Amino acid sequence: MVTSLNEIFDTAQQGRTKKLVVAAAEDRHVLEAVKEALNHQLINPVLVGNTEEINKICQLIQFDLGNTEIVGENNPQIACEKAVQIIREGKADFLMKGLVGTSTLLKAVLDKEKGIRKKSLMSHVSLFESPYYHKLLGISDVAMNIAPTLNEKAAIIENAVEVFQAIGYKQPKVALLAAVEVVNPKMQATVDAAELTEMNRQGKIQNCILQGPLAFDNAISKDAAKLKGIEGEVAGDADLLIVHDINTGNVLYKALNFMGGATSAAVVMGAQVPIVLTSRADSEKSKLMSIGLAKIIS
Repeated sequence: MVTSLNEIFDTAQQGRTKKLVVAAAEDRHVLEAVKEALNHQLINPVLVGNTEEINKICQLIQFDLGNTEIVGENNPQIACEKAVQIIREGKADFLMKGLVGTSTLLKAVLDKEKGIRKKSLMSHVSLFESPYYHKLLGISDVAMNIAPTLNEKAAIIENAVEVFQAIGYKQPKVALLAAVEVVNPKMQATVDAAELTEMNRQGKIQNCILQGPLAFDNAISKDAAKLKGIEGEVAGDADLLIVHDINTGNVLYKALNFMGGATSAAVVMGAQVPIVLTSRADSEKSKLMSIGLAKIIS
């Protein structure tokens, strides 16, 4: 069972080198991460995008492209379509977003005829290593699904559990977050949490242990849970937090990264392959760890 991002990186270095295709690759931060991943023999990249800009950036960052394959395409939308086609043809193992909007990349991924959608719902899964928590902490969904329904939350859990199983967690502990620990009909997050917990008990959501509603402190602090008399396998020891909506998730994600001293790795699940979809504000280390995580899942 992987317990740190460094262990994810070490695990990713094992086994065969895999092929990563980058859509609209003319992004300095992305190319710096790709360079590091290549130097550590994690990947062989295929760079789809503006050839002139890619070469210019690679010269600046001293990235020797060597035998790296470049597929020239100046139009970012078409670059995404070409990158997705490479995945469809089985010529790459996973996908990464470059200098292009998320919606543009997802449009190509979700295309009914030429896309690579696998499941009914795609979702973002992030893993955090924080100096204030005793192990890795997952959060979902912070970037894609705005206000997920009950069934969509169940699908988000399924995608996130798949990530945890890929890094060795047989039964990840999942906390369903809300502002309070009791069900309040006026607070939909608590109602959904209770229903999802019951679905887990009935075997409708498998391969994990659910508990909720739980406030954030009771999900990650045994002391806080004990003070409130909250018991259960998840309370105070959560592996994964499921948020009620994108607003909660996005604020929590950025608070951990920018004020909480955390480092993260993230992927999008639900397609035929994992997708590395990082923010431009994410650190180079986060991008590199995200590539490592996606390699393990793929």
